[in-house]
Amino acid sequence: MKAAESAGRAGSDVARMPGQVQGTQDARDQSEPDQVHGAPRDSARPRDSARPRDSRDRWDPRSVQDKWRARWEAMDLFAASDDPADPRPRTYVLDMFPYPSGDLHMGHAEAYAVADAMARYFFQRGHNVLHPIGWDAFGLPAENAAIRGNAHPADWTYANIETQAASFRRYALSFDWSRRLATCDPEYYRWTQWLFLRFYERGLAYRGDGHVNWCPVDQTVLANEQVIGGRCERCGSEVVRRVLTQWYFKITEYADRLLADMKLLEGKWPDRVLLMQRNWIGRSEGAEVAFAIEGRDVPVTVFTTRPDTLFGATFFVVAADSPLAEELCRPEHREELTRYVAEVRKLSDIERQSTDRDKTGVFLGRHAINPVNGEEIPVWAADYVLPDYGTGAIMAVPAHDQRDLDFARRFGLPVRVVVDTGMPDPAETGVATPGDGKLINSGPLNGMSKARAIAAITAILAQQDLGRAAVSFRLRDWLVSRQRFWGAPIPIVYCEGCGEVPVPDDQLPVLLPDLRGQDLAPKGVSPLANAVDWVSTECPKCGGPAQRDTDTMDTFVDSSWYFLRYCSPGYEHGPFEVDSVGRWCPADLYVGGVEHAILHLLYSRFFTKVLHDMGMLDFIEPFTRLVNQGQVINHGRAMSKSLGNGVDLGEQLAAHGVDAIRLTMIFASPPEDDIDWADMNPDACVKFLGRVARIAGDAGAAGLPGAPAETGDAKLRKVTHRTIDEVTRLVESARLNVAVARLMELSTATRRCIDSGPGAGDPAVREAAETLAVLLSLFAPYTAEECWARLHREPSVATAGWPSADPALLVQDLVTCVVQVAGKVRDRLEVPPGIGADELRELALAAPGAARALAGRGVRTVIVRQPRLVNIVPE
Repeated sequence: MKAAESAGRAGSDVARMPGQVQGTQDARDQSEPDQVHGAPRDSARPRDSARPRDSRDRWDPRSVQDKWRARWEAMDLFAASDDPADPRPRTYVLDMFPYPSGDLHMGHAEAYAVADAMARYFFQRGHNVLHPIGWDAFGLPAENAAIRGNAHPADWTYANIETQAASFRRYALSFDWSRRLATCDPEYYRWTQWLFLRFYERGLAYRGDGHVNWCPVDQTVLANEQVIGGRCERCGSEVVRRVLTQWYFKITEYADRLLADMKLLEGKWPDRVLLMQRNWIGRSEGAEVAFAIEGRDVPVTVFTTRPDTLFGATFFVVAADSPLAEELCRPEHREELTRYVAEVRKLSDIERQSTDRDKTGVFLGRHAINPVNGEEIPVWAADYVLPDYGTGAIMAVPAHDQRDLDFARRFGLPVRVVVDTGMPDPAETGVATPGDGKLINSGPLNGMSKARAIAAITAILAQQDLGRAAVSFRLRDWLVSRQRFWGAPIPIVYCEGCGEVPVPDDQLPVLLPDLRGQDLAPKGVSPLANAVDWVSTECPKCGGPAQRDTDTMDTFVDSSWYFLRYCSPGYEHGPFEVDSVGRWCPADLYVGGVEHAILHLLYSRFFTKVLHDMGMLDFIEPFTRLVNQGQVINHGRAMSKSLGNGVDLGEQLAAHGVDAIRLTMIFASPPEDDIDWADMNPDACVKFLGRVARIAGDAGAAGLPGAPAETGDAKLRKVTHRTIDEVTRLVESARLNVAVARLMELSTATRRCIDSGPGAGDPAVREAAETLAVLLSLFAPYTAEECWARLHREPSVATAGWPSADPALLVQDLVTCVVQVAGKVRDRLEVPPGIGADELRELALAAPGAARALAGRGVRTVIVRQPRLVNIVPE
């Protein structure tokens, strides 16, 4: 974990920051090997210290919260301007909006503290900042809670929204509250439905039969991305497979673009997120190959990434639960297939594709023809082939694929090596050899490398009209139907005469029926199906009787475009005002958890590209920069009611104050790392905040702003301006924990100047105190505002303006480094105090005095204690 040791050991209450664990890394940029009891590396720990002041003067950050919150709300500090003539640079800072499942929790405290610090920084830099808030308000939790409590999902949802809104305000987040929205508002899901219809018109929304993931507990289908380890991501129940008629979005049509455009995100999104999306999309190059099947007029096409191994295909496998298996099965094998399929449907996709499971299957009584050598090969049904990947059929090359080999050995099928990899025969070892090598036993391909053989066999197949080069994707179309009540209704009606008919735009939104007092418990179909008066309607095309679609949309549809609505939340002529989105988007910074890497982020990218193609957006990626925050855990484990290790955020805020909790979250680690709350010590943050408040009080008591800072203490001014420069760069790179450490150092230097230097009235002290207040406002806004007032400045510190560092004060002084050879001083070097160990080692070895003392001898070791000492030990 990454938090710092509870005492920090820099010698003062400044360093006693949130619970630091010995020998771990957090703000430290993995640069200094000799850390002190886990204090941050890369100079993240305070360089100096001072003794704490009288404990009777202890600062209580809770004491000023109510006063300043009321003042801020009256001032409306953070409203973004939509005026096109506003000359300020625009910056859009976006938090992943919360689900209103209750009050805010510890994870919210970290995520929103990170994004708020970044937003406040851009406010201070004079930007026109859009920092909105809303709620991802549809979904199963509300419906399930309503069922348990015999309430209506809307009542539960809106009550929780109000609870969270009050907590957000208390947490001092710099939101533009005028842009507040909830996806369950009819004014919002009207446009979710409108977008569905635009997708439908473009052929990107379609209804079809398919194998779906079915959650038997929640009684609804799940997208592939919502199945984790074969279980429902929400309730954890084992997912089963069903064939249902459902609505899909054709995201596969954008697969190549979703991959290619990741180049625009490299260096701006975390590498692991891009890797996860690339793997999920799963682009594979290979060939489609047509296999004739006895008794079937139309060949069956398979996709393979290794067409060079076609001569090694010794059997053919189809997914047991696919229509093709049933079609190909001869009557005498049908009963066995039926029993087998019943067992297969109990398995998750993960289990079916596991290499550890014993292979099972049923011979279908037919043979396929290998198109390259004319051999008849048996056709089997098996569970390790999935019905909705590719064509639901594969050519089996057991010598070079482990699952095929396991199956062949289980059922006594032939194994033919066609690639000489230099490894033993798989038929004897039971270990397939999937690697590269020279082709053997492959007719015209013999002696070729893998690459040459793939190109040659693909050309041969194309010439004979038996195949072609092809690209396949792991990505499947996005299943958006859900058999639940609390979601946006699908705006389609079904008419016997007209078929599928879109609801006209002027009849949107298709409102959910109230259904108060009715049973919303899952029964395998949507509760909307029981709302007979709602289901029965008129066909918009012919006026005859029609039935509404009774499914609702996946809530990821709602969250795939909400960031666009924030730009013009009251707009009534479309989902967003195009010109306004053009001014604000794409979002400059998006902050949220890595758990959304595949689902929400991929879907949002898809929506953005579709809307671009519709001419509604002039960009193709929704979020320019992405910052992921880690989890807040407790005693090394995720917080859970069942584990009894949950921590109540409200109790923490009441005990320590908002600023202390915000600062604890920020200082504990880099944003992307986890925080173990068991190692945290918010009281240490209270002490640091008290130190800053006392500095402001002392400087303010010494008088109003007067003499120029240039006339003040030169040493303190250098520390102040170095802090401004470093914190600026640290915040812009999201190294917020190190930025806080720099503020601690400045507070220590300022206190020393007050207590043992020129005193609180020195102009440099006021400059330092004001700098502390402005920079601290990013992380601890209540305390910063109180400090600003103590310095006789008008509120609000949030808009005071970011200070500028004087370049002349950033020039580092040099220090003298003694160079020893065998313990004797041989030279001296003038070096910067922050010089690295490697650089100083090279300078010392090159020093003339050291070279003379070595006299050609080798060097056994070099001991570096930068910046003051280097000792060279000769051989």
